[in-house]
Amino acid sequence: MGLLKSFTKTLLVVFIFTLTFQSKTFADGGFPVRPGRLLISPSVSYFFASSQWDSTGVKKPFPNAGKYTSVGVTLYGEYGISRRFAAIVSLPFVYNDFSQNIKPLNTTSSGLADLETGIRYYLANIDFIYYFSLQGTAITPMYSNNAALGYGEEGGELKLAFSGSGHLGDLSTYFNAADGVRQYFGTNGPIQNRYNATYGLSLDEEFENQVSVTLSGINSWSNDKSFNSAIPGTNKDFNFLQASLSYGHSFTHEISLFLSGGEFLTGRNTGVGTTVSLAFIYRLDYR
Repeated sequence: MGLLKSFTKTLLVVFIFTLTFQSKTFADGGFPVRPGRLLISPSVSYFFASSQWDSTGVKKPFPNAGKYTSVGVTLYGEYGISRRFAAIVSLPFVYNDFSQNIKPLNTTSSGLADLETGIRYYLANIDFIYYFSLQGTAITPMYSNNAALGYGEEGGELKLAFSGSGHLGDLSTYFNAADGVRQYFGTNGPIQNRYNATYGLSLDEEFENQVSVTLSGINSWSNDKSFNSAIPGTNKDFNFLQASLSYGHSFTHEISLFLSGGEFLTGRNTGVGTTVSLAFIYRLDYR
């Protein structure tokens, strides 16, 4: 049970807030959360890009020495309703800035972005080592008349996740893989495939220190092929692949801290981004 608790805490926070080029959040986990357990995770992330991949995947600097930065603060929560169901909520606040050497020198925006609320259903397990889950998520914009914060459109997502645990020598390991299809419902609202895979291991028998590596990405399709480097949250037709490395430390059974860094490896109609994130996770039991 202690091993499962450690795995659950780690996996939930690995994707708590991976700040993508569109300042979106996505969290994934196939391991079940026990009934009556509430997981709360505030996090902060920083994103930076000074170059881009164009529509053909060619890497080049932003025009006019442009630089894009984004800082996001997200509150994520997950509650175990029963052995089969868990409720998910994620609410981000973002601050975006694009600077260049011609007027306007700076373009900034800030505010609440898209609220995500969902239900996760644990489909099955194999010997209580490998777990399968299915999650449905509703996307609700928390802003109006501010295109820089997102598409301003409601949407939905269906996601399948597969998780498991094992050993590498004397070290305990875990993995998580997820793939979700997301649809925004407005004009030219993109349809997206969001995927990720994580492999991690503990560094000690008490599971106080852990490291993990993640590959994640988004493929987004839309009839709107435009690309705006100053307000990338409005871009609808793009793709990217990102690699991330995370380190986690558990202070107690209830409190953990995670630090992650990532780099965009390939892309199209997207920035060549670097991300850094810091997340806390706190666990409460009500049963």
